This record gives sequence, C-alpha cells and structure tokens, in this order.
Amino acid sequence: LLHHLSHDDLQKYGLIPEFVGRLPVVVTLDQLDQASLVRILTEPKNALVRQYERFFDMDGVELSFTPEALESIAEQAIAEATGARGLRTVVEDLLLDVMFEVPGRPEVKKCVVNADTVRRGERPLLLNDQGLAVEYEAIRRRDGRLATRQESA
Repeated sequence: LLHHLSHDDLQKYGLIPEFVGRLPVVVTLDQLDQASLVRILTEPKNALVRQYERFFDMDGVELSFTPEALESIAEQAIAEATGARGLRTVVEDLLLDVMFEVPGRPEVKKCVVNADTVRRGERPLLLNDQGLAVEYEAIRRRDGRLATRQESA
C-alpha cells in the first residue's frame, strides 16, 4: 500500500501543500531484515566489521565475528528498532571493555565475538598465539593486586 503513496495522500495525512510541493519525489522504503543488516555489517568497503578489525589490528590482534554473532547483532538491532544505525551501538557495547583491555595485553593475538557474546552478554574470547584462552585482567585482579589462579577460579 505504501508503495503507491502519492502527494495527495501526504496532504490528506495532514502535511501542508507548500511542504508537499517541495518534495519532488516520494519514495517508500522497506524495513531492513536480518540478512540485509548482516550485509551492511560486512559487505561495504568501509563496513563496520572491517573498521573494528582494523582498529584491533593496530594492536596486533585479529578480530573475528562468527556468522552466528553477526546474525545476533542484526537481531538485536531489529529488536531495538534501531535498524542499520543501531548496528554501531550494538557492536560498540560488545567490544568496549575489550578495546581497553587489549592494548596492554601483548599475549592476546585474537579476539572472537560469538553468539554468546551478543545474546548472553559474555565477554569475547581472547586467545594467545597458540589459540588458548587468555584471562581478562579485570577477572585476575582482586583488591588491587593480581589474584592467583586458584583465587580467581
């Protein structure tokens, strides 16, 4: 129905003719679906995922998103009704702590964002050069000192 919208329809809706006359073309847009949002995250030349990959690369860390994580990010943007503009907010919220953690951690070589990171609020996986998980500094600290492995468990 919206695809057949005319200038007369806009006036009937309540817009004044002087304003409607300044709209040379009336176009309607379809709501973005999950697949479209995933494409927006990954395909453009300056895609959001690529921006964050380059950001992490400056610290020698490879950032990767699982396909399920990308789908979950898109689902969250749809649920929040923020569309493509909300994708940056979702990704920023996921990576904010990690972006402060990684620069001081030379042993971290890879950061993996998976579906649990998005859906359950778990931290992204930090891996060393052998692919083993690296603990977060905030988890290792207790009362201003480094906790032993037994204390942090």
